[in-house]
Amino acid sequence: MNKLYKTMLGASMLMLSTFSLASVITLDATVRDFRDTHPDFEQGPIFGLQTGLVGSQLGPDGKPVYVGGPSLSTAASFNQWYNDVAGVNQSISITLDAAETAPGSGIYTYSNSSYFPINGMGFGNEGRSNNYHFTTEINSLFTYVAGQSFSFTGDDDVWVFINGELVVDLGGIHGPATRSVNLDTLGLVAGTDYTLDIFHAERRTVGSNFNFTTSAVLRSAQVSAPSTLLLVLLSIAGVAYTRKRKS
Repeated sequence: MNKLYKTMLGASMLMLSTFSLASVITLDATVRDFRDTHPDFEQGPIFGLQTGLVGSQLGPDGKPVYVGGPSLSTAASFNQWYNDVAGVNQSISITLDAAETAPGSGIYTYSNSSYFPINGMGFGNEGRSNNYHFTTEINSLFTYVAGQSFSFTGDDDVWVFINGELVVDLGGIHGPATRSVNLDTLGLVAGTDYTLDIFHAERRTVGSNFNFTTSAVLRSAQVSAPSTLLLVLLSIAGVAYTRKRKS
């Protein structure tokens, strides 16, 4: 076997091993800050947990589709939650680290019972101890393996989509609520990459919980999958090896 091919193959295996055995997975997130005068934040009565506020599939733009309900004002105002709108919200990039529950467990968790990631940022705390009015958007990928699961506990609104389909529906202004999904029930194909998107909103000045546990090794959507990296590296090595033989 050509030396270059061996080197590339070794590097590929090392990368795959690194992704598989990571003790922490880091996800990029976009937090959008809103003022408390926005019609969907700190306004009107509290109706508690509400399902069905958004459609069962993501829209063509990759965002939740407004259906409506008593805790939402209009489609136009809801569409500002996960899109940058000058003068209405301010977009801030953060990262979240989900740690393995035990070495080699393959189960990762992020748990924060005081989730205020943009205190003093954006429009500021508006005279409060925390910045309470914001949304969170996480776009990630994972490679499906049989036996994987995903669980979320949080408030207020939380919607999780896998492969564009709604699998966790915790809409409305409410205290911490939990939903879990067994990925084996979704008709996914083993070894295939799928999207997992989390959309969250903190709308009231009470508390803020953001917790998830998963056995799927999530990675930010803009990062190439390990399987893709492996194929690319092997392809390069293969081309080099073929050229070497022909010469």
